[in-house]
Amino acid sequence: MAFIQALLLPSQQLSPFKIKTNLAASSSESIFSSNAIFVSKNSPNGFFSSKFYEKNIAFYAKRHKADLGQEQWRYLDNCILNVKSPPTAATSPEATSLASSKRISLVALGCPKNTVDAEVMLGDLMSHGYQVVDDPNESDLVIVNTCAFVEEAKAESIEAILEAAMLKKSGRVKGVVVTGCLAQRYSSELALEMPEIDGVVGFAHYSELPATVSRILQKTEQKRRKKASTSEGDRVAVGAATVPFRSEWDRKRLTPPHYAFLRVAEGCDHTCSFCAIPSFRGKFRSKPWENILDEAKRLADSGVTELNLIAEDTNQWGIDFGPSDKRRLADLLEALSAIDGISWIRILYAYPSYFSKELIDAIANLPKVAKYIDIPLQHISDKVLKAMNRPSAKQTIDLLTKLRAQIPGLALRTTFISGFPGETEKDHQTLVNFAKEFRFERMGAFSYSEEDGTSAALLKDLMLPMEVREARRDELTALQQQISFDFAKAQVGKRLPVLIERLVPSDDGVSLNALGRTQYDAPDIDCVVDVALSHVDHAVSVGDIVECEITGSLDADLFAEPVRA
Repeated sequence: MAFIQALLLPSQQLSPFKIKTNLAASSSESIFSSNAIFVSKNSPNGFFSSKFYEKNIAFYAKRHKADLGQEQWRYLDNCILNVKSPPTAATSPEATSLASSKRISLVALGCPKNTVDAEVMLGDLMSHGYQVVDDPNESDLVIVNTCAFVEEAKAESIEAILEAAMLKKSGRVKGVVVTGCLAQRYSSELALEMPEIDGVVGFAHYSELPATVSRILQKTEQKRRKKASTSEGDRVAVGAATVPFRSEWDRKRLTPPHYAFLRVAEGCDHTCSFCAIPSFRGKFRSKPWENILDEAKRLADSGVTELNLIAEDTNQWGIDFGPSDKRRLADLLEALSAIDGISWIRILYAYPSYFSKELIDAIANLPKVAKYIDIPLQHISDKVLKAMNRPSAKQTIDLLTKLRAQIPGLALRTTFISGFPGETEKDHQTLVNFAKEFRFERMGAFSYSEEDGTSAALLKDLMLPMEVREARRDELTALQQQISFDFAKAQVGKRLPVLIERLVPSDDGVSLNALGRTQYDAPDIDCVVDVALSHVDHAVSVGDIVECEITGSLDADLFAEPVRA
């Protein structure tokens, strides 16, 4: 149990006996009930993140002065998961017949890239006849699609696996499969220390998942698994980290129908000293032009109006095409903008380099491209940036200044790491002062987390106490909170397009209001707009983009009314 114990946060660590027998899967704090993304019964549109609903609940609680603070949203800006693999393995007629009567649930943890992986997995399983259900208690097999970006994410993934294992132990489910970054990175440890797991599947074998599930359920039906702790060889299928792309359009979406995440690249060639992702996600490679456009058109045909572009380094797209192919992200944005039905295109996970004049001009001038760029910077002290193997402070500031000057109305989102090994109080105050002066419209902060296999994790003598890391993170978070409040107040009186996300009862209990987002707000992680619809003389639907006048603000969120014609 050493591996499992090491990944659980101190407050969550259990004795081996408790790990085996005493995890309360029915707890209101369980992964299945609060942190995961899964099929939601409560959603009229099928699939939603529970965080989406919690965000809205928190918004209304604040509005009515209820005693409930707004949840802090984790933004795992670098967690990268699956890039697709070889053609799907053949499934026997017996397996197909079995699949038609079997129910699968999937717990998707981590970032939007993980969400896409989960969606493709569900699409594969449904195409092989499996039923997808929202409640793990009602499924025959649970898939836990894990994240391994930071220690907290690993602990969350282990908790989800343990909860699934308890469902198996109770007889409510027949199998547990683990996928995602934790599976790719720690397959042997998981198989050795958690015999309850029936399959550990890595990126190279994702296309074989339906066959793997079938095999596990067939063995259960035939009662051939008399002892779960047999050799790990028949339970582990991981393979290489750098695997080919395959189509990702045929997926069961976990996002609302009106927006989707569109993966444009995979892997990373950078050597940031704090990040282990390149070691298990492989080399950077751009998804082919034709694949992206085909996927985007199909998403548009399905009702998607907002595309959120994701990768490890989104703005690097095309850099690996070679000298004969000059197409880059600016060209891709123009091509995506030409697709009927797409209204917004958002850039997430950009690296603080690779912003050509053409790319900046495309963001500024293409109406469908949101004036919003997500660029995780990590720090601004030159000493810390050098230790992190990141671009210099001057290069970073020059770029940010150029972006703001050349893209009118731009909102910048970033993330910072607090308490990196060797960070002094002076380094920290340099970062604080920079955040005060630059005033990012959106910003998140993390306390530094040691990652196995990274050079930063070897700096044992320079490690800061966790309480120092967290205190510095909290100082940045508190600072940004006020900046976000001020930004919201500055929007009052403006006219902004708002993407309608959800219709909700108004205060009078009779008419409807809507919750939405401006172009300055990415799904799940940013702010919401409460749109009053009482005086609207035409129908407003989820997915519509409505021109609104901002009438007020509450903390970082906004109130608005549609502009009358």
